[in-house]
Amino acid sequence: MTTITIPIIPAKQTFAKVKAPHELNLEGICVFAAIGFFLDTDTYWKDQMVLAPASQHILDDNGFLIRSEPWFKWHSNPRPVSFVQALDEFSGLFETIIKEQTIDRRVILPLSGGLDSRTQAVALKKLHANVFSYSYAFMHGYPETKIARAIANACGFEFEGYVISKGYLWSVMDDLAKINNCYSDFTSPRQMAVVKHLQGRGDVFCLGHWGDVLFDSLNLPQLLFEEEVDVLMKKLIKRGGQQLAEKLWQHWGLQGGFMDYFRSRISDLLSQIDIEKTNTKLRAFKSLYWAPRWTSVNLSIFEHISPISLPYYEDRLCEFVCTLPEDHLKGRALQIAYIQRHAPELAKITWQDQRPFHLYNYHLNKVPYNLPYRIIKKIQRTLLAYMGSPCIQRNWELQFLGDSNQTHLIKRLAVSSFHDFIPEPIIKHYSDMFYRGKTLEYAHPMNMLLVLSQFYKN
Repeated sequence: MTTITIPIIPAKQTFAKVKAPHELNLEGICVFAAIGFFLDTDTYWKDQMVLAPASQHILDDNGFLIRSEPWFKWHSNPRPVSFVQALDEFSGLFETIIKEQTIDRRVILPLSGGLDSRTQAVALKKLHANVFSYSYAFMHGYPETKIARAIANACGFEFEGYVISKGYLWSVMDDLAKINNCYSDFTSPRQMAVVKHLQGRGDVFCLGHWGDVLFDSLNLPQLLFEEEVDVLMKKLIKRGGQQLAEKLWQHWGLQGGFMDYFRSRISDLLSQIDIEKTNTKLRAFKSLYWAPRWTSVNLSIFEHISPISLPYYEDRLCEFVCTLPEDHLKGRALQIAYIQRHAPELAKITWQDQRPFHLYNYHLNKVPYNLPYRIIKKIQRTLLAYMGSPCIQRNWELQFLGDSNQTHLIKRLAVSSFHDFIPEPIIKHYSDMFYRGKTLEYAHPMNMLLVLSQFYKN
């Protein structure tokens, strides 16, 4: 027998066998098509599962799961601590974690215009770490690398900026499918476009995933249980995802209706979280099911190059969050205060989500204070579109649009054997609608059809 202990937020999926027919998990695949990741412990197969987070699992010698027992449950036990005391505790714990994960190693730090990586940069700067930092932006997109470069310069880090190029996907997609095993779409992990440049640049990645969930609030009022389920369903289902899932559900002749099945799954999972307050409960739900099955799936791309560290995934930080009053977690307050206290020069650099404002004046990002910036950006976008270079905001725009990309995408979906799995009329419907101008409404279904075609091929 083998005992496997899974962290609170695991960085990778660990698979086990279960006694069931070796058949496709069609209900689970429909959920995957709707939301972009598999729910709970689901996989493509009925006789395979992913081991649940925050639990200890016993497997037999053949890899079959015998039993599981949770060793941690998300909870809400806020202590009567002041914000300043919470900030002191966060500072000490976060820096301890960063030090433990990076000591005596050259760090590769992906930088963005947001707060998670900026908070890491402050800690690494304080620890005098040896850091290579980088960022990337879309071709014809917002120049995010400008903010990242300013952060790196203020910290004295080595820095490189990269551009996500048009159509890179088709030369790397087969490799990407092997790395993430088709458990995510192929355009979301844009790091695949630049990962070849990071080979040999350091000893460990310091990745900032999930900080924006742990150290923020959904700012919802207290809701009834069914209202909480409604919120989750709305947040989970991607644009066009419900329609695609329902088409597949009907084609495969599954019992009942997809939305009834999906609601029952979400209700069951949410009911198992013993937390009363809505915002805290939904944070726990996302950390239990969203992070391990969506965010973590493509961490393997980084790990393909160098070992990874994830300070916000650390068990101690998750446990710490469970002991804080919800008010201390709202609006990224702890991260903002940490940066202001320890690196005020970084706090004065533009916060991308609040541009053109920074961490001292972002509260001015409202009418009339932000009108001049919004007007200028509107004019710039209009001029770029008029000149045939519209502003790129999403990776699928670079990988799916244009004649060459269309040829590649349609070719991948036109394999006759794939039509045994998903019929050609469904594929043609989505392809036609996508390339007739309804790109935003049909982008997610095209993403999911592409990944399902690659899974079926493999």
